[in-house]
Amino acid sequence: METDTWWGIVDRARAAVGDRADDRDSADDPLPDALVDALAALPPEQIAEFAVTHVEVKDSAYRHELWNAAYLIEGGCGDDGFMDFRDGLILLGRDVFTRAVADPDSLADLPVVARMGGDGKGWIGYEAVGYRVADAYRRVKGETDTLDAVLEDALRAMDRPDEPAGENWDPEDEEETRRRLPRLAGLFAE
Repeated sequence: METDTWWGIVDRARAAVGDRADDRDSADDPLPDALVDALAALPPEQIAEFAVTHVEVKDSAYRHELWNAAYLIEGGCGDDGFMDFRDGLILLGRDVFTRAVADPDSLADLPVVARMGGDGKGWIGYEAVGYRVADAYRRVKGETDTLDAVLEDALRAMDRPDEPAGENWDPEDEEETRRRLPRLAGLFAE
């Protein structure tokens, strides 16, 4: 699936929920269901293409600098947490995602991140967009075995990163974190 088409589906889901699109903390978060609805309006082949492109987009954010920003924002961030963080970034839309991958410190501009740094309320991460893609596929086809097979074949053919790209540092090194992520450190460093 073309990247513009892929992001267009995410944008449609975001538009459907309006001002509730930017915080995953609410128990009645409407965005995941809106994404399922947007995907379920597609033929199964396109839902499967969305699933494959999702992996590619998520892999593009597999970067040390972004992981360290997630570590700071969330007060720690392991492998699973970083997968969820990247899915949450996807749900924040293309502009936020693209800026965050290029400059993780730009996350300090987001109201949800400012709240998280202040009163601790709010959340970015989401577990997991892939599950919601499967929900949409199941709604359309009544099963997910064919989606799983398409995704498995596509993943075997992909050149996926073994390690995060970019420069790494110890995110608990406050001085280095302040140097590399000054605005986020201003919100979250103790």
